[in-house]
Amino acid sequence: MTEHVHQKLSFREKAGYGLGDVATNFFFMSMILYQNRFYTDTVGLSAVALGFMFLILRLGDAVIDPVIGALSDRTKTRWGKFRPWVLFTAIPFGVIFWLVYVTPNVGPTGKLVYAYLTYTLVMILYSANNTPYSALMGVMTPDASERTSVASYRFVAAMCGQLLIQALVLPLVAKFGQGNSTSAKGWAITMGIFGAVMIVCYLTTFFNTRERVQPDPRQKSSLRDDLKDVLTCKPWIVMFILTLLVFTTLVLRGSALNYYFAYYLDQGAIRGFLDKVGLASIGAGGVTGWKSALDALGLIVKPDGSNASAVGLAFFMTLGSLIQIVGIMFSKPLADRFGKKAVFIGGMTVTTIATILVYFVTPTSMNLMFVLSILWPLGWGPTVPLLWVMMADVADYSEWKNSRRATGLIFAGIVFALKAGLALGGALASWLLAAYGYVPNVAQSEHAMLGIRLCATLYPAIPFAIGIVCLMIYPIGKALNLRIQDELVERRKKFAAQTP
Repeated sequence: MTEHVHQKLSFREKAGYGLGDVATNFFFMSMILYQNRFYTDTVGLSAVALGFMFLILRLGDAVIDPVIGALSDRTKTRWGKFRPWVLFTAIPFGVIFWLVYVTPNVGPTGKLVYAYLTYTLVMILYSANNTPYSALMGVMTPDASERTSVASYRFVAAMCGQLLIQALVLPLVAKFGQGNSTSAKGWAITMGIFGAVMIVCYLTTFFNTRERVQPDPRQKSSLRDDLKDVLTCKPWIVMFILTLLVFTTLVLRGSALNYYFAYYLDQGAIRGFLDKVGLASIGAGGVTGWKSALDALGLIVKPDGSNASAVGLAFFMTLGSLIQIVGIMFSKPLADRFGKKAVFIGGMTVTTIATILVYFVTPTSMNLMFVLSILWPLGWGPTVPLLWVMMADVADYSEWKNSRRATGLIFAGIVFALKAGLALGGALASWLLAAYGYVPNVAQSEHAMLGIRLCATLYPAIPFAIGIVCLMIYPIGKALNLRIQDELVERRKKFAAQTP
């Protein structure tokens, strides 16, 4: 029996790496969940103009990712190739993230120009930070199983970041905005706090990680050969398409859920459900005891019910994040036993079914919504780390086939697909709502309500279903993964011995 290589990493290094994705999820989940409604209901941009902005800027920015990937592959410092990018983008990224949610009083045209400018800058910084950060996981250890462990730490941390952004943003916006969940002041203060925490998290990642996997020192630097290796790599092509589909779904569904809670679900039913779980303040008595701490964070429904949809969305999203964290913890043992591909297919199948079933929720069916809010993350949780672990496997596969390693470029291509998915999902959410007749801050027509329901359920289920088909033709199974790992270790031993 073959004895596979093992290189364990410390808890401190894994946790330090994971904090980077806490910060990234502050940006990423706010983009998925809140940006559409922030720009339409707070800034006052039209849904059509917003759709074009997302499509143009996200696709344009996606072109930057391969450039960042190629540059990071060629970066040579005493800190490594990828860690310096995390260090030097930390402060600019946190500051520009905050400025995105500042609403200047410059008129409709000025607001649109400001949105284009700040959104362009934040997406460029996201590329310069997240592409090297993602590639860093592929060079911290050559051990495929330990990489899954690193990814599990990363995505438990990511879910913690996601949990915080889901639980606190709308209630804090309403709190700082004096009960108004679309308050410009509330958004600026809330996101300023999150931007500061982002900076601290990225700096912690830099100081607690190391790069250990190095390419063959005899490898010649050739962008043309790197591009050829990536674009002719079948596993990379499959993962590119899968990533595009997954993030199209996540943005379309996430954006629509904000409208779904605000306009479709019955506010009295939300308030009644939250009263059952202890998050509502009924009557003039206000809140007492442990509720006062939650009330300070805006997580208790006010007596007039004005923040019911904000607290309701925060509750269901937080519930989902907690369940996803449990699922992520099972990702490594499940992947070790059944293989990453099989776990991914099973999880996406459950998630697709749950997404479809939400269509059948009536405005007052809060118990059914509760059950489906558990089923969705049960399926999705174990898959969350696997996309990025499988990309590290693809980098190994490319090196195994071509005797060349281009980790940064391979991850950059996937971040490109991620950005394209964000562009497509964001544009579709805006354009579909406009096509169905959505009007901000008023009672919606029956046709607009149908559009909100479809954007939160059936439409995002379609890309997920296609993604399952993509996974079925992904060629790197468990056995091949282990074979590649062991053969690459032997190669590295040989060229290390030959290096003076």
